[in-house]
Amino acid sequence: MGTIDADAHVLETPETWSYLSDDEKRFLPMIVSQSFGNELINPSGMVMRDYWVVEGGVHAKDFNVGADTPRDARELADVARRLAHMDELGVDVQVLYPTLWLRPVAKSAEAELALCRSYNRWLADIHARGGGRLRWVVQPPLKSMSAMRDELVFCKEHGAVGIMMRGLECELPLSDPYFFPLYELSGELDLAICVHSANGSFTHHGFFLRDTTFTQFKLATVGAFHSLLMKEVPARFPDVRWAFVEVGSSWVPYALTDLRDRFERQGKPFSDTPFADNNLWVACETKDDLPYILARTGDDHMMIGTDYGHADPASEISALLRIGTDDRLEPEVRRKILDDNPRRLYGLD
Repeated sequence: MGTIDADAHVLETPETWSYLSDDEKRFLPMIVSQSFGNELINPSGMVMRDYWVVEGGVHAKDFNVGADTPRDARELADVARRLAHMDELGVDVQVLYPTLWLRPVAKSAEAELALCRSYNRWLADIHARGGGRLRWVVQPPLKSMSAMRDELVFCKEHGAVGIMMRGLECELPLSDPYFFPLYELSGELDLAICVHSANGSFTHHGFFLRDTTFTQFKLATVGAFHSLLMKEVPARFPDVRWAFVEVGSSWVPYALTDLRDRFERQGKPFSDTPFADNNLWVACETKDDLPYILARTGDDHMMIGTDYGHADPASEISALLRIGTDDRLEPEVRRKILDDNPRRLYGLD
């Protein structure tokens, strides 16, 4: 049985932006360090000192740092170190998601395109050094749809297996027709749409800045699932595979119950197998009531990730090891969650 970490992360560094062209360097993010004021502590108990500054916006660089991972491994400065740590954790392949991009970052289309291109080329080079074990999702320049095809083709040719989407993007729900050209490309290029716990809306993210990341990130992602199915978007794009990542799976029965009720009120049937019919996958957590949830999703559409490199409530460095010995699940189901299902979602050989 292979093991695929369906949700691991890389933490951006100055090297991330070394791929900017000369005329793009005006968008180079700054790193600033706190020299005065109250100290802020991150979830790992570390004092936060450094911040990214992008187009005047300030983003904590040291907030979501998993102290249970070596720095040069989580930043992928040392690919061999990362691979060795994966061996220790019993992980064959990791699918890499960003860190900075979990929030809205670039305000202008020009800056977004430049920074996405640099990030994607950084990941392409990391993949090239990873021996096929470090796959990744594209950070798409959503404000520059005319540049999207060339960017996705490059990424597909350099190890990408999916397209990163946040629960809200461009101040729009993911069901908005604005994104339909991207979904067409997703199906054409065999790159999954990966909706990660994150928020790309400056308005929504800013409104809930004083609330919790549950409201900012996780509810936005659950809302994206509901919106896409309510508007029957997956049915419009039958070749697209959709993933919902780092929100656990305990919300799925509630969302499906609500969708069924709304469909029936409109006199429309709602599938008894919505995950299979709509090419949907969800990443669970070990604390989820999996026997109950699998009865609603089916056992061909569940996977799991460690959230490697982070320290938020979804992080569990030994998640794959725990699922591999979870006696609530039959051995065949454990194999599907660890290998078969993420392999099909991400189109891994």
